[in-house]
Amino acid sequence: MLIEINEKNIDSRLIEDVVKALKNGEIIIYPTDSVYAIGCDLKNKKALEKLAKFKGKKLKQTKFSIICKNLSQVSEYVKHLPQPTFKVMKRTLPGPFTYILNASNEVTKLFDTSRTELGIKIPDNNIVLEIVEALGNPLVTTSLHNTEDDMLEYFIDPYKIYEQFDDKVNTIIDGGPGKLEASTVIDCTGDQPEMIREGVGKL
Repeated sequence: MLIEINEKNIDSRLIEDVVKALKNGEIIIYPTDSVYAIGCDLKNKKALEKLAKFKGKKLKQTKFSIICKNLSQVSEYVKHLPQPTFKVMKRTLPGPFTYILNASNEVTKLFDTSRTELGIKIPDNNIVLEIVEALGNPLVTTSLHNTEDDMLEYFIDPYKIYEQFDDKVNTIIDGGPGKLEASTVIDCTGDQPEMIREGVGKL
């Protein structure tokens, strides 16, 4: 199903429909402030397994990120947010950045993994932020394309995304054209923040 949502004039009923699908364990495709992404409800184990299967992996092998509505919510899902990291995040978020932080024990249990790192995003996109707000907890997220794939044109065109993935996911949100460049990734698990991928976000 393709749902058109105007970021500048969001219909809350459409957001409610998307959240209902998420709570039912569905995976959805949606716009961010970089590439189109695919995700599910963090608190739904069946949905997490479904998302891992979509990416061709077992849940414990995945390296998903989560989308939070704000920095307060981030603090619920990470062990510790050092002051220098908090300052950089406050300056750059919402924005096209992924911060790698040390996950709380609750998160590692949800992903059936002993891995302690977790990607955190707060995209500058009102559609996905309203979904997270209405859902009441973060959205698990990963880029629609695989990193080894070429970033083909259909990854930015919602209608082409629909043609490609309609039989694989419950809901695809048309929020306008996406970008071909992914987010900038910054690893904050060590003593000093380290950029590990430069993307659309500029520090």
